[in-house]
Amino acid sequence: MSLPNPAELIRQMAVDLRAHLARRSIAEPRFIGIRTGGVWVAQALLAELGNDTPLGTLDVSFYRDDFSQNGLHPQVRPSELPFEIEGQHLVLVDDVLMSGRTIRAALNELFDYGRPASVTLVCLLDLDAGELPIRPNVVGATLSLGAHERVKLSGPAQLVLERQDLASASAL
Repeated sequence: MSLPNPAELIRQMAVDLRAHLARRSIAEPRFIGIRTGGVWVAQALLAELGNDTPLGTLDVSFYRDDFSQNGLHPQVRPSELPFEIEGQHLVLVDDVLMSGRTIRAALNELFDYGRPASVTLVCLLDLDAGELPIRPNVVGATLSLGAHERVKLSGPAQLVLERQDLASASAL
C-alpha cells in the first residue's frame, strides 16, 4: 500500500478547512492539537493557513476510558490552553482517527474547561475503523488497513506502514 505525503495532505486540508469555516461563518477559531501527533498536524496546518494564533494542546491520558487497562503513558504532560474555551469556536486536530476514543476523551476534557460554541474535528488520517460514531469535518485521507497493520507518523514529512507479523500478534 502506498501512503500519501503528509505535506500534500496538509495543503489540501487547509483549503478544505477554510471552506468549512467560511460556510459556518467562523472567522477566528481557536486551534487545539491532541498530543502528540495532533500537535504537529495543528502546527503544520496553522503554518499552511498563515495563522499565528496561539495553539492549545491537550494530553487526554487521564480522560481515556482504557486508562485502567493500559495505565499511564510515560510521557504524559499537562494540557495547555492559552485561551478561554467557553463560547469559542474550536478546531480540534488529531493525526489519526481510529476508534474515536481519543476524540471522545478530548471532548470530555474540553468540556471540563467550558462549553465551546462549536468544535470542528480535523484529522490527517481517518482509518475508518470507528468504534464510536465520530467522523472528522476535515480529513486528509481515509485509509482501510488490515487487522495487523498500523500507520505511524514518522516525523513531519513521512507516514510509515507497520505490519505486525501473525506469529508475534498471536503471542500477544
